[in-house]
Amino acid sequence: MAPALSSGHDQGTAPRSKPTVYLLDNFHPDAMAFCEANFNPITRDNNPDQLATWRVNAQYILIQGSRVTAEDIAAAPHLKAIGKQGVGIDKIDAAACRARNIPILNTPGINAQAVAELVLALALGVARQLGPVFAKQAHGIIVPKEKCTGFELRGKTIGILGMGKIGCAVSKIFGAGFDCPIIAYDPYVPAGAWSNITHERASTLDEVWAKADIITVHMPLTPETRDMISYEQMKAMKPSTILINAARGGIINEQDLECAISQKLILGAGLDCHEEEPPSKEKYGAMWDLGVVSTPHLGGTTADSQRAAGLKAAENLLNFIQNDATALAQSRARH
Repeated sequence: MAPALSSGHDQGTAPRSKPTVYLLDNFHPDAMAFCEANFNPITRDNNPDQLATWRVNAQYILIQGSRVTAEDIAAAPHLKAIGKQGVGIDKIDAAACRARNIPILNTPGINAQAVAELVLALALGVARQLGPVFAKQAHGIIVPKEKCTGFELRGKTIGILGMGKIGCAVSKIFGAGFDCPIIAYDPYVPAGAWSNITHERASTLDEVWAKADIITVHMPLTPETRDMISYEQMKAMKPSTILINAARGGIINEQDLECAISQKLILGAGLDCHEEEPPSKEKYGAMWDLGVVSTPHLGGTTADSQRAAGLKAAENLLNFIQNDATALAQSRARH
């Protein structure tokens, strides 16, 4: 259990034994119970007015999908740490945090299996044309099975861009479950990695475009990866290629994707991540008509992964607070 901790600038409203943490988002009930037991949590439910002014007093915040901008950081003079459920930190101004030495305590790898299973679902959905079939049936159109086409995934080559925990989980599902050859690309991982996974390692992206039947993206959105897959890259792919994006919107150029599918340069796509989230019919209706299967960034939102990631984010923050309190006590003892 944590040592007796002061709640800093909220001492007048919180028990001294529990630090005050501002929860900017909702979390799994088990994660909320952990927060109740270990923190003085400020939430939308128990104190919406105080939560709305978190920048004034907060030393610690816990978030899932909320944005934390440079302006937020500048307006939060007491902020010491950000607990983040999930691996992605693109909604947090990391440069502003670094300038203030504010750690972002995220939870990489917790949702790897959930995301990998969704990649499989998207690939199957496109391969078996489930999007158009569902859409027609929803509009009362009878779809005879004789009019349906598609192909099996067994034996198809899977190109994986980014072989972190999610990419490795994807490789195991397709390799073991469907006898799929794996071609992996990740320039940031040293030679000899993934020795427990049967794979071919690509030294260039061009190798992946040429060989893969299904290409799935598992990289962060950075200036280097934005529009990494555009029209020219799609021209280099097989006409039967399926593109999957369960990483971040913006890595695949969506205008070029629509164009490439309509011109039959590639077969189709499954998107859990979009430039506009959640995806709307106004923006993506034409893609959906082309058979693109879309989901609203739900890759990691299984009950299992939400529980595990929420608990891990809260535990990370508690560990930081405990270590911070210990370091402060030791510093005072020395002086």
